[in-house]
Amino acid sequence: MATILESEMLNYFTQLDDAEKTSVVKMLKAFIKGKKENSNVTIEVYNNELLAAEHEFKNGDYISHDELLNEIKSW
Repeated sequence: MATILESEMLNYFTQLDDAEKTSVVKMLKAFIKGKKENSNVTIEVYNNELLAAEHEFKNGDYISHDELLNEIKSW
């Protein structure tokens, strides 16, 4: 038996056109793939990645939001 959330998702999904449905399915596949790829990350590895990112930030190795927007415009 479908849950309320699953019923709601199906209701919205059936209202989409084919292109929108394809987009949603691709997004869901990406979520599932990401879950599988990230399931092997240990807490230690995750914490080390966070520490490395904090170190980069403290050393000024980042770009501002405005800089990112300008970079995106050049794509």
